[in-house]
Amino acid sequence: MMRMPAEFAPHERTVMCWPSRTGLYNHRIGEAKRAHATVAKTISGFEPVTMIANAEDVSEAESLCSGSVSVVSLPIDDSWFRDSGPTYVVDDSQREGTCWEFNGWGNKFVPYDNDARIASAWLQWRGESARHIDMVLEGGSINVDGAGTLVTTEQCLLHENRNPSMSREQIADRLCEELGQQRVVWLPYGLSLDDDTDGHVDNVAAFCAPETVVLQGCDDPREEDHGRCAANRVAAERAGLAIREVPVLPFIVSGGRRMVVPYLNFYVVNGGVIVPLCGHAADDDMMALIGEWFPNRQIVGLEVGEILAYGGGGIHCITQQIPAL
Repeated sequence: MMRMPAEFAPHERTVMCWPSRTGLYNHRIGEAKRAHATVAKTISGFEPVTMIANAEDVSEAESLCSGSVSVVSLPIDDSWFRDSGPTYVVDDSQREGTCWEFNGWGNKFVPYDNDARIASAWLQWRGESARHIDMVLEGGSINVDGAGTLVTTEQCLLHENRNPSMSREQIADRLCEELGQQRVVWLPYGLSLDDDTDGHVDNVAAFCAPETVVLQGCDDPREEDHGRCAANRVAAERAGLAIREVPVLPFIVSGGRRMVVPYLNFYVVNGGVIVPLCGHAADDDMMALIGEWFPNRQIVGLEVGEILAYGGGGIHCITQQIPAL
């Protein structure tokens, strides 16, 4: 049976997309492009990286990525390849990309025609097998432990703007069937300020080992996320998962907007973990804590959290792994 491997399993490479929806960043689009280049160049020190860009952006992407990243020209609307790209499944000898329906996070961001096709276009460019699935799903709404457990949030996958005709049980069954999993653990919430994705799980939960989940906590009882993160912990404990918790949740104000920059939106690469930072006093302590749960991996913090959060995401949101065979 083909299955989705854990993110901490070996990668062939990482794939990203170049920022192209100017309205997300407005006057800060230059900062966003430099942040994407920084992430790509950092990851390229651990594993190969491919950047997808619109034809008119290829030269700029190649220049800012300084030749350490290969750039491919394919039509895109946005840069969140975690959500629009294929989710790979593997067995002992082959790899296949699952292509789910993409509807712009509940039709919030339009147009998204190119992003709805980018998973198939990427797989065709690669000459890889594609499996098309008639269910709306973004890659940031799920995570797996490599041993049969998938985690998601009720807030996102049960939202009426995703798959309103499907029940909770039908959604869980489909995820297990298509991704080779044995069970779905439902956490109640994403983060309170994560309106764009309706509470993606990659801001609140990630696996560091089979049956061992890292949860985003919130140590400030005045914040709504304090109760949300506590409820997620209860759900994970009831599911029998071993718990590790990042206790600090940074909030910032940028461009007049209050935003959250969760450490949990980190990305695990071959030999490393890339963590979004925003200059919080707890940055060093939280990176050290994450390092305890990912032994023998280099923990790299990047000060890109503010600009990525300004656009609506983080490091995990702009990356997608291709598992190694």
